[in-house]
Amino acid sequence: MSAASNPNTQPDGDPMRSIAQVESETRLPRATLRIWERRYGFPAPARDARGERSYPPDQVELLRLVRRLMDQGLRPGALLAGGPEGILKLAGGLERVAAEPRPRGSVRLLKLLREHDAAGVQGELVDMLDRVGLGAFAGELMPQLNRMIGEAWHEGTLQIHEEHLYSDCVSQLLRSAIAGLSAQVRPEAPQVLLTTFPQESHGLGLLMAQAHFALQGCPTLSLGVCLPVPQIAAGAKAHGADLVGLSFTASPYPIHVLRGLEELRALLPAGIRIWAGGDCPALRRRSIAGVRVVDDVRHIGAWLAEDFALPPRN
Repeated sequence: MSAASNPNTQPDGDPMRSIAQVESETRLPRATLRIWERRYGFPAPARDARGERSYPPDQVELLRLVRRLMDQGLRPGALLAGGPEGILKLAGGLERVAAEPRPRGSVRLLKLLREHDAAGVQGELVDMLDRVGLGAFAGELMPQLNRMIGEAWHEGTLQIHEEHLYSDCVSQLLRSAIAGLSAQVRPEAPQVLLTTFPQESHGLGLLMAQAHFALQGCPTLSLGVCLPVPQIAAGAKAHGADLVGLSFTASPYPIHVLRGLEELRALLPAGIRIWAGGDCPALRRRSIAGVRVVDDVRHIGAWLAEDFALPPRN
């Protein structure tokens, strides 16, 4: 059967996608895709011989853009109301991020990831850390690398298992560097507990923050990711925390972030500080009493001085 006569293939030979494939490629749940189809008329899939939804490649690419724009804080309604033309117009703003100069060694890092050279990836990251130091690595270089890796995944030039290889290698490197600072803990520094809410499964933000707390001499305990709010409060009390630090990625459901912070604030004694950082725009749209928004981990030293009268280390 030719491509022209095959209903599951576009004229240029690019196959149509099932809704399961679209969900996998775009990280948009299939239930969400169906709701958008009814509510906004986009996406507008065809139907295959069995009556199942079948998505052309151009719509899949637009849905990738929608996912990326949502990750930057735009709401689905605002994105989809303008149809494909509106999505493309808003996506033009992504070009500014793509135009950022890539850090030295990043092209080689991507190559090593695609070659599945774990030892090479680890060595490249070690070279970067040695070149700039832990503070600049965790506060400046890593955010650039994380964006670059995320963009490569969105563009389809990096596979999920390759992205996970990067995350594992950089996590091992940071944990080792942080462990090397354990002898520099200051007894007057606040006890810090780090974790994320149940909806947050990414831990790189925690490690970046932990590195800067360690550089300031703070004893820091990480409880990992996806901890229920009552357990965060229980853990803070059990470990005598003076400060609970939370990391958030960009989220299309900001209400979980805001309600969770309000719940945690109510569960913790007033003397335990809450700091919330990351890319979630909801943190900057509405302030929550008793919660400090951390917009840059490089400012942790200054905020420790403000909240705990701890003189910053240079």
